[in-house]
Amino acid sequence: MASSERRKKGLEMIREVYAGDVVTPPEGNVFTDIMLEQVFAEVWSRDVLSIRDRRLMLLGIIAEKGEPMTWGIQAKAALKRGELSPTELRELLLMIAQYAGYPRAAALVAVVEQKIAEFEAEKKQAK
Repeated sequence: MASSERRKKGLEMIREVYAGDVVTPPEGNVFTDIMLEQVFAEVWSRDVLSIRDRRLMLLGIIAEKGEPMTWGIQAKAALKRGELSPTELRELLLMIAQYAGYPRAAALVAVVEQKIAEFEAEKKQAK
């Protein structure tokens, strides 16, 4: 697949994965160009695992790394795409606490509640 085709596929996929919430990076930055052409065009677009499956795995990895801002982006996208409900997102923190530790999970509680509140407010505005 040509680079321009991979970029186009990557742009489509990043918009889908993040429900349009992530600003698509402009062309010409080596880091973001490779990210779009590899991570989104080649990995996220594979149909072996669903986007939800990939997101659940990614949420666990991000939680273990202690990255609340990135976790919040993924959590909100999961809510907007209907991959996880607020209850399921909260339940995920219980699993994370058991396997990544309470400090990691506790750092995400406020992030979860903030993203759920944002999601619910956006749903109300859309009506």
